[in-house]
Amino acid sequence: MVIETAPFGRTGHESTRVLFGAAALSRADQATADRAMALILEHGVNHIDVARGYGEAERLLGPWMETHRDRFFLATKTPSRDYAGALSDIRESLARLRTDQVDLIQLHSLNHPDEWDQALGPGGALEAAQEARALGLVRFIGVTGHNWTIAAQHYRALQRFDFDSVLLPWNWFMRGSPRYAADFEWVMALCRERGVAVQTIKSLARGAWPAGGQRTHSTWYQPLEDPADIRLAVRWILGRREGASGPFLNSTGDVTLLPVLLEAAAEGGPSPGDDQMRAMAERVGMASIFGI
Repeated sequence: MVIETAPFGRTGHESTRVLFGAAALSRADQATADRAMALILEHGVNHIDVARGYGEAERLLGPWMETHRDRFFLATKTPSRDYAGALSDIRESLARLRTDQVDLIQLHSLNHPDEWDQALGPGGALEAAQEARALGLVRFIGVTGHNWTIAAQHYRALQRFDFDSVLLPWNWFMRGSPRYAADFEWVMALCRERGVAVQTIKSLARGAWPAGGQRTHSTWYQPLEDPADIRLAVRWILGRREGASGPFLNSTGDVTLLPVLLEAAAEGGPSPGDDQMRAMAERVGMASIFGI
């Protein structure tokens, strides 16, 4: 079974609603990466999201991009905040990915206000992204972030520059925060109005790892593990449809959970109701992964 597609913002690309989050390859070897790529192709996934900072993930994807580049919308990220660093990152990512162009370059984890001012200001990473676009090294520009303030920060960023995509956390637990939920809806409305693609992360986040406990997965947070719970979490995200804005779901950062997530997305089905989600969250003890 293949996963449904939707326009990825105003890019002109029909992306699968689930994007392959290549953070799952951060500690992988080539054989593991090859199995993951074969699996996503089996489910029709046609959009890859990687980053300069994901270990050797870009290098592991390189052989696939060399032979299958036309099958994927390819996104990567720069963690640099200054012009020179970001332009160097972009060129190095192209070399590692074995391609002469990526579809989307994203300013990675732009959470702190000081870094935000630098990256979007004179001599910042945004200027490098724009130059790379002018040179044909990238086609589109996005921004990502990972904490309780990021939805509001993205709204502010969209006032500064007309980004093509945003990426931020969204799951059932975060929806329960009145402040974050309001900020998310605020930025979602603006993205819908402008045709900006919205990518969501942390769909399977259960909470922080228990202190002193054994970590059974490679994610820095404790993920949902039961296939029934994963299906609920995935269908809850994908059950919402906002046209070209998605929202899209970036797959989990643990490669062993990828098959269950992809199967849940391919199966489809109605979005679970609030009662179902509330019962699941209470049963597994869903909690914040970003502190209070």
